[in-house]
Amino acid sequence: MIRADVEKETWSEEPLTVFVFGASGDLAKKKTYPALYDLFEDSLLPKNTIIVGYARSEKKDPDFRSHLKPFLAKKGADESKIDTFLSLCIYRSGQYDSSENIQDVAEEMIHLHKNPPVENRVFYFALPPNGFIPTAASVKTGGLSKNGFNRVIVEKPFGHDLESAEMMSTQLGEIFDESYLYRIDHYLGKEMVQNLMIFRFGNSWLEPLWNHQHVKAVVISFKEDIGTMGRGGYFDSSGIIRDIMQNHLMQVLSIVAMEPPRKVAGVGYSDLVRDEKVKVLKCIEPWSMKNTILGQYTSNGAEPGYLDDETVPQGSKCPTYACTVMKINNARWKGVPFIMKAGKALDQRRAEVRLQLKSPNAAVNMFDVNDESEIPYNEIVIRLQPKEAIYIKTNIKRPGLETEMIQSELDLSYNSRYKDVKNPDAYTRLLLDVLRGKQATFVRKDELIAAWEIATPLLKEIESKGVKPTPYLFGSRGPKEADVLVQKAGYVVDKNYKRDQN
Repeated sequence: MIRADVEKETWSEEPLTVFVFGASGDLAKKKTYPALYDLFEDSLLPKNTIIVGYARSEKKDPDFRSHLKPFLAKKGADESKIDTFLSLCIYRSGQYDSSENIQDVAEEMIHLHKNPPVENRVFYFALPPNGFIPTAASVKTGGLSKNGFNRVIVEKPFGHDLESAEMMSTQLGEIFDESYLYRIDHYLGKEMVQNLMIFRFGNSWLEPLWNHQHVKAVVISFKEDIGTMGRGGYFDSSGIIRDIMQNHLMQVLSIVAMEPPRKVAGVGYSDLVRDEKVKVLKCIEPWSMKNTILGQYTSNGAEPGYLDDETVPQGSKCPTYACTVMKINNARWKGVPFIMKAGKALDQRRAEVRLQLKSPNAAVNMFDVNDESEIPYNEIVIRLQPKEAIYIKTNIKRPGLETEMIQSELDLSYNSRYKDVKNPDAYTRLLLDVLRGKQATFVRKDELIAAWEIATPLLKEIESKGVKPTPYLFGSRGPKEADVLVQKAGYVVDKNYKRDQN
């Protein structure tokens, strides 16, 4: 289906050059090139495509292809197809801040494409942030196609705080306007995140429930069951708030909470969607420590603690866990607590959205109970990873002669319902969106700034006060104080409920 749609778009028949800056790095070999290969495997790249890797180090084309090949090989992969894809991949070395070096490569691409009347170009910055501006300036001067589209993909992090994000955005904006820019956050390419708008706005029964009249609390969470694994030095410069919450989870929150856009498909929909995301972000008060718990994992005897990582600075107060409660000050969400949690070295790997609904009206009298807490709360749960699923916790009668109320679920688990459907990597989806000129799944400048306006006051408070995170054991749920904060905010955990995931 997608191939038929793509074939109707003119770019699919036009020559394409993809420049991968930072081609010798980890991101390029682990994410960028495998995503491009997936598109090639599904015949979603133009037949006349050249992928030119660019970095400072010297490499011959055969050596570069050998460097990439192990990251393209998959179970059951057709080796001849991988080799055909690699034949599209070349490597050129040069300086990122040299418009002359980039222009030489750009002119070579015209020659390799045999002077086409149209040549489209995508520039992927698989670079650290300090490389964005000099590379963008060099591309603008020497690398742009004069007879096709030019699109620039920028990887996160987009700044370290509000001030640095504004500075970077201003500098980048002086080189390229927003029509060129695709700030990539891979969470926006995940199946279930992309499904959120269809789920929300494509079901007539759901939208009437999606507001403060029916929703008791919203929880957006990210859990990893591993620690920093020797990369703590890198993590320590960001921490869990910058690494996960300010970007990935904030993007999820904006889609969950935004008002319905006028369009979510068709001509011009990208900015309509992003307009609504910005509006809801601007309704969120800045985070602060009065509604936040920080944590840092310690050794459980079998696994090392964060400070045991030799790459972590001695005595670091960097949080590996954070839980914060916020309110969205608009008519839809008045009074509803939005709880965001993220952490490393926890009891499981999971990312999900939970909307806990209020008790049914007059339920205490109807079911002859002492308190509404005796009636389990309904929940709409969207599991982002792993084992993508949407399920609704619903109350039913226990089977048999008893009339006891128990909780079960209406369950859509993708690994059983769609087990034979290919579920591409997030980067694959996002690169296809770039080729199709769809910007809704990329972060616009005002979205970026709005998210930093929410997170930066908390980050400054933590750093200025030297806030020490609460210790929690590797493999636990996180700090117990976070559970208290969540309960105080209004979310109730049903300890008797256990979902059957078989």
